[in-house]
Amino acid sequence: MYRIFIVEDDEKIAVILRGRMEQYGYEAAAASEFRELMPQLEAFTPHLVLLDINLPYFDGYYWCRQIRMRSSMPIIYISARAGEMDQVMAIENGGDDYITKPIQLELLMAKVRSALRRAYGEYAALPEKTGGGDADGLAGSGSAVRYGSSELSAHGLKLHLSRSELEWKGRKIELTKNEGLLAECLLRKPGHVIPRESLLEALWDDVQFVDDNTLTVNVTRLRKKLEELGLPKVIETMRGQGYKLSEDVLREGAAT
Repeated sequence: MYRIFIVEDDEKIAVILRGRMEQYGYEAAAASEFRELMPQLEAFTPHLVLLDINLPYFDGYYWCRQIRMRSSMPIIYISARAGEMDQVMAIENGGDDYITKPIQLELLMAKVRSALRRAYGEYAALPEKTGGGDADGLAGSGSAVRYGSSELSAHGLKLHLSRSELEWKGRKIELTKNEGLLAECLLRKPGHVIPRESLLEALWDDVQFVDDNTLTVNVTRLRKKLEELGLPKVIETMRGQGYKLSEDVLREGAAT
């Protein structure tokens, strides 16, 4: 049974969410104290977190970063903030998805099921145990990685699949789950345009519920990571088509 931890300071909403999760067969618990969330998380060992942004003491962005220091479990933001920058910040701070209030419960459940399938179920490469936590006390720690133990490379740019880590000229940088999936799609066909639809399907199996802007945000995050490695503009946007990994930029970078 998957465990869902709800971080929502509106008690009525928390009760509704907990009831809906249990209705669908999940074990659910809601945060009871918002000054210190991590002990509650560690005690419950969830597989997925539903996280509000406007919280007492520290906001949801802060807690998402704290969770990401220990775990790659799926985190879905639930917030009344509907602005584009709020969603960008949510993803930049480590979130996997975002849903606005008032909550459409069936849409939320579709996103929850999708995230759990990607992280632990039929779309995960490695089987996951759901009966207990990992060594650090969080069931999702490191468990959402989809990859095997190989690597992909193109003109010196390497993606270590088992670690979801990019390497360029000896420099390494860790990727989130979605960044790793995007990098994998692009590195499997360097120089070829990967359609937006293909990338959406690779990241989210319930594509009909995904805002196309979410893909753009994830690509932007991956571009920033590549820029930190010394590869600006290596991901090219092909208007009306998709994205491609520029072999010319890689060759030029390798030669310098």
